[in-house]
Amino acid sequence: MEESSPEVKNRVIGLKQTLRAIQQDRAHIVYLANDVDEHIKRKVQLASRGKNVKIIVTRVGRKELGQICRIDVSAAVVALVRDKEGGGVSANN
Repeated sequence: MEESSPEVKNRVIGLKQTLRAIQQDRAHIVYLANDVDEHIKRKVQLASRGKNVKIIVTRVGRKELGQICRIDVSAAVVALVRDKEGGGVSANN
């Protein structure tokens, strides 16, 4: 996977954390599983309006996205986040 993939440590997993990161202007890329429920997709799209957030629907399903993120459960939504101070990417997540 490329450098900006969900495998990196500077990410949040799950809808609630992703929406919070978008609201705080910390999210810059949001990955959605290809089998994500439509209402989750709409929530992310609505929260991202007017923000500098790129939304990518992956080629993998929720189960595989969870495995890529090295968690034992499915993941419908993963966001790459910036650190709070300098706008760079945080490695502490």
